[in-house]
Amino acid sequence: QVQLVESGGGLVQAGGSLRLSCAASGSISSIGDMGWYRQAAGKQRELVATITSDGITNYADSVTGRFTISRDNARNTVYLQMNSLKPEDTAVYLCNAAIRATYSRAYYSRWGQGTQVTVSS
Repeated sequence: QVQLVESGGGLVQAGGSLRLSCAASGSISSIGDMGWYRQAAGKQRELVATITSDGITNYADSVTGRFTISRDNARNTVYLQMNSLKPEDTAVYLCNAAIRATYSRAYYSRWGQGTQVTVSS
């Protein structure tokens, strides 16, 4: 069994910062790309940032320069440092990772349960 567990969400004032963490656990052989997505109420899920196993990053235009994604391969963990938060960043943030389990030959996309980020004006 493989799972992703996010933490670090909460309520913050505009201009503030939060750091999200997502740890993968279980019968893991290797992890490929990892990323963060978000879904605001009544809106579609959107990509926030991704990072490859080699550390190559990609960001949505709306967060470039404010958010930083990183990962610790030894801990099977991905992070999202969010600075200069805006009310429009309010959403449920979900972690995603391509994981190959010890009992599988293929990588499968896994999702965490999400963590709420609320930015007040």
